[in-house]
Amino acid sequence: MTAKTGFDFTGTTALVTGATSGIGHAVAVLFRDAGADVTITGTRTGAGDYDTDLSGMTYRQLVLTDNDSIDALAQDVSVLDVLVNNAGANFPGGLDESAPDGFAASVALNLTGPYRLTVALRTALRASTATGGASVVNLASMSALRAVPLVPGYGAAKSGIVNVTRNLAVKWARYGIRVNAVAPGTIDTPMTAPMHAAPELVASEIGHIPAGRMGSVDEIAPTIAFLCTAQSSYTSGAVFVVDGGSDCV
Repeated sequence: MTAKTGFDFTGTTALVTGATSGIGHAVAVLFRDAGADVTITGTRTGAGDYDTDLSGMTYRQLVLTDNDSIDALAQDVSVLDVLVNNAGANFPGGLDESAPDGFAASVALNLTGPYRLTVALRTALRASTATGGASVVNLASMSALRAVPLVPGYGAAKSGIVNVTRNLAVKWARYGIRVNAVAPGTIDTPMTAPMHAAPELVASEIGHIPAGRMGSVDEIAPTIAFLCTAQSSYTSGAVFVVDGGSDCV
């Protein structure tokens, strides 16, 4: 038996940040393959600087801790149907997030930057003629909902993303812009790859997941895509948890 959903984003303009790997890349590929005109971002100069297949998508350099970089990208976008704020990382620059400087750097990368970009793109999102309105999907994290002492800055930033999601959903409803968030659990991506060097850490993490395993990027991307469809036009300000049941433990 096969139970699988499909998407049609023909005519949709989408911007997916941090889409050169992991969840962002899976989301961008889904939109591209469903007919959307997809722009992706990364921190390197050009698409050729990545080993990942980025064909069929427009690449733009974006550094979320550089206000000029954010503003330059936003100024080049006149109409936008979908914005997926995926870019971010823990331990920015290798800093310890428990130290004030590391904490501040993580918040700047994972909260302040995405917020600035989203607000800068409000006019472009308002110009969307998509059925159900334009859609913003923010990537939160389970670290926003439970303690992860190793990355307090990242957790605080993602908690802020949840709050920003709900506030913008209320504030921008009059513009026909929906704002939602997806909070993935432990997903097998390049960001979580270092965990595999410590089997005891992996075992401890999986011990808190009823599903008994890490999730895959292909189990997150469709949830994000659904929130950008006309069928979800009555959904705004929501946080969708996709974590194998760990929030129930």
